[in-house]
Amino acid sequence: MNNIEEINKAYVKKITAKKKIPKFFAGDTIKVGVRITEGKRERIQYFEGVCIAKKNRDINSSFTVRKISFGEGVERTFALYSPVVGSIKVIRSGKVKRAKLYYLRDRKGKSARILEKIKKTIGIDVSEQVVEDQVVNEAKTEEAKSNIEAKKIVTDEGLKVKVKKDPSKSTQKLELKKKLETEKK
Repeated sequence: MNNIEEINKAYVKKITAKKKIPKFFAGDTIKVGVRITEGKRERIQYFEGVCIAKKNRDINSSFTVRKISFGEGVERTFALYSPVVGSIKVIRSGKVKRAKLYYLRDRKGKSARILEKIKKTIGIDVSEQVVEDQVVNEAKTEEAKSNIEAKKIVTDEGLKVKVKKDPSKSTQKLELKKKLETEKK
């Protein structure tokens, strides 16, 4: 029994290394790219609908997608690791309290709607803000250093700027001159 489970897990690892499978659950609206062979040609046809059931059983994992097509409910069950499934894309996450949404079969219209789950990304926003703050602080310290290095001399002709000669700071030199000219006006 252990040998079969190990073989199944090995196949799952092999397949997931090649193909990206996103995390999705029942209630999510997903778009499944199905490979269809017509004679010698092969094309991808998309099947978009609500995932009403998902079974997690190693290599035998499957999920069922339901959509309404021309007023008629259409369900299709896919094997998760099948070569027929080309791609899976999560369109929106649904907020549901059940693992199997078979009750949607009896409902139509507004009663068949599923609320959208709002994903909180507080940690990501805070970290981005900290990085932006650090960049702003670094820019201010560099500007302060360049102001200390630059000496303003007021003469009868106008403002002149003396900057230590450094080829890497030629752009800073131009910026300082522009700032001083704007201050003069």
